[in-house]
Amino acid sequence: MIISLFCVFLFVVMKSSEKLHHNVILKMREAIRDAEGQEVLFVIKTDETGMGMDVVTAARGNDTAAPFIYPAAEKGDAVIHNHPSGVLKPSSNDLTIAAKLGNEGIGFYIVNNLVSKIYCVSEAVPGRRITLLDKESLCSILLPGGLLSKEFEYYEVRDSQVEMLEKVIDAFNNNEINVIEAGTGVGKSFAYLIPALQWARQNKERVVVSTATINLQQQLIDKDIPLLQRITGTRLKGVLVKGRGNYICLRKLEEAIQEQSLFNEENDELNVLNRWARVTKDGSKSDLAFMPDRTLWNKVCSESDACMGMKCPKREKCFVMKARKETASAQILVVNHHLLFSDLGMRIHGAGFEGTAVLPPYSRVIFDEAHTIEKSATSFFSENYNKFLLLKSLNALYGRKKRVVYGVFEKIKLLVNAPDELDSVPSLISKIRELVDLVEQFSLTFIGEDTTKRLLPSDSSVLLENLVNAFYNLHRATAKLIQVLHDGAGDLLLEADDNTDVFNLRIILQRLQKVCSVLDALQHYGENDEKIVWMEKKRTGKNDTFSSFFITPLDISGMMKAAVYEPQSTAVFTSATLTVQKNFNFWKERIGLNLADSGTDRTVTYVRLKSPFEYRKQVLLSIPQDAPDPGSEAFQGFMSQTIMDILELSEGKGLVLFTSYSMLRKTYAETRSFLEQRGITVMKQGDADRSKLLVTFNTDISSVLFATDSFWEGVDVPGESLKVVIICKLPFRVPTDPIVKARMERIEARGGNPFFDLSLPEAAMRLKQGFGRLMRRKNDHGIVAILDPRIIRKGYGKALLDSLPETAVSITSKENMLLDIEDFLYAKKKQLL
Repeated sequence: MIISLFCVFLFVVMKSSEKLHHNVILKMREAIRDAEGQEVLFVIKTDETGMGMDVVTAARGNDTAAPFIYPAAEKGDAVIHNHPSGVLKPSSNDLTIAAKLGNEGIGFYIVNNLVSKIYCVSEAVPGRRITLLDKESLCSILLPGGLLSKEFEYYEVRDSQVEMLEKVIDAFNNNEINVIEAGTGVGKSFAYLIPALQWARQNKERVVVSTATINLQQQLIDKDIPLLQRITGTRLKGVLVKGRGNYICLRKLEEAIQEQSLFNEENDELNVLNRWARVTKDGSKSDLAFMPDRTLWNKVCSESDACMGMKCPKREKCFVMKARKETASAQILVVNHHLLFSDLGMRIHGAGFEGTAVLPPYSRVIFDEAHTIEKSATSFFSENYNKFLLLKSLNALYGRKKRVVYGVFEKIKLLVNAPDELDSVPSLISKIRELVDLVEQFSLTFIGEDTTKRLLPSDSSVLLENLVNAFYNLHRATAKLIQVLHDGAGDLLLEADDNTDVFNLRIILQRLQKVCSVLDALQHYGENDEKIVWMEKKRTGKNDTFSSFFITPLDISGMMKAAVYEPQSTAVFTSATLTVQKNFNFWKERIGLNLADSGTDRTVTYVRLKSPFEYRKQVLLSIPQDAPDPGSEAFQGFMSQTIMDILELSEGKGLVLFTSYSMLRKTYAETRSFLEQRGITVMKQGDADRSKLLVTFNTDISSVLFATDSFWEGVDVPGESLKVVIICKLPFRVPTDPIVKARMERIEARGGNPFFDLSLPEAAMRLKQGFGRLMRRKNDHGIVAILDPRIIRKGYGKALLDSLPETAVSITSKENMLLDIEDFLYAKKKQLL
């Protein structure tokens, strides 16, 4: 037996020249010598025979260890490190890392300091060689006589789409970061899906496509991907990945039903959900025939910290488990930005890039609607406190209703050895509830008539002092409750059993600890220059006012570098609006892409592709020269009258975009009666949910929609339903917005100009988005009217106009502008007919 083991060892330990090219050996010796004989981590590339032909030094350590850098390892075929002792026996850590790498097909070798001997812990999996995409073959799909031309009777080649396809192919083949501004009508989705599907097929690598809107996600999954798979004969699985909150949790649903019976109450909607859960195939909220009450859905939906996983008694029927299995077996994952950042956040904070976090592992990402990345990342990485977050945990722990005690606390008392140690819990909870109300009282007094307000160290007001003291007392009381629960039920919490009540207590404690962490940060507002603390006044569904606090990062650059620019082999960013005055500088600085431009070995390419639409012939940009200044009292009346005049000419068919809800509501009230008398259906944002409004707007040709905020983008209404887009004011962000103000202050502190470095380029990109709502198809035509005269009176107006496509222009008096609009709409209609 000893001889047998010795023979195996002799077979595995071999001369390094049998595995490594001579030049590789020399480079490794030099690197080890430069490190004074200490451990060095190397990554090698091999040829078809498995011989190491190229080497990169990835990290350096000490006499006994070197840091393992997974993103570097992933780019090679095998990892090598030296043992200065000359003993090539792998350590426990070596074996752990080798196992992880082996699952990715990456080999793991150990050498001595002379690199004369090599021990192969695990071999690189044969056949892992990357097969590059054939540019000519893939481009032919879009060319005359290609596969797509056979699908559509009046197919026309779009040169810009072909060019984009070529650039995305380069990004995959050369491991590049690729930024593409592609105007409306280019056909972005086909241009990136064709190479993505082919790469996933021939290299067995997963590709993630991230978007900002559900409409685009549905288009990709329901239309684009199936079409390309069918015409190319590619058999790949594409899955729309949704967050846990979209799925019902059967365990929580059962608990809600039991709680309902406890109080002899009937909730019709809960009963409907219960019946639906027995027949639904995927358990997703989108499968419901109605929109459930938000509070009820939050009570029964799946949550990551409340998931029992394999210990759950409902695991065999779990909808999330089924969805995750589908995701794990898919090659193309379509996600939204928020979900992707959830995954990336877990990876850069310890989960790593080799295994499953929220998503299964991947190294190729395509960001569509990339202009929204900063907003999505900022939102995700913000921390939040409001009273409902804390009360939800307290209610789950202990409460009284109709003289009935509910919550997990009473059940836990029956399980602990010394239940009297928990006697103070009900009184502590009662105290915390009082302090929650006190925080709410001081919050609303502090914010006053404002909608948002920032907590500043320079504010020495008594109102802020009272609020901070209330935070302190609430934090202390909540921490005391956590301590009592740990002291009284600590042994129980350490037990690894399947008791649902114990599991629920763990969840409650974790959430209480998170609330404590945020409350502590709120007390120390202003101490972290990288984050701001601010609050917002909101309303519940019952129109009750409450306050919500946020701790928001000012800059996402570091996160993007750690999560995307360094670890991802391919990253493609695309949108119709990424430039200001034909320059990418503003956008790339906002998301830290300038960090990848300099100081790294990554290739970053930037491409602008014009829309194939003939804007000069099909769009009239109208600006009234005689409009009052937006800051004057006369502007509101002028704006309302001009909106009525334009919409009367167009017979509705209009989207009116505002920069504030107050202006929207006032203008709606002033114009509604006039428009309805002329047979125009008038709708405003808030009358129904977004999707229902857009369905009505699409189908009712003589309608107008008054909207703000999210309706500046993501609205796709082609054809006769939309002929006029009216932009009431230039979309500058409100300078009192806490995040905007903090970022402006930072720019100024660094010697920049807040207006020209942030406000103006941000407004230019927003204006482009609003403008882009008009032309959605090749045959669309119509008017974009900008009623804010600053665009022609102020020096900065040129920057805004230069960011828009070149169109026909009517910059004249309102009276003449209306004549031009009438002539353009109806003369153009005759031409098209």
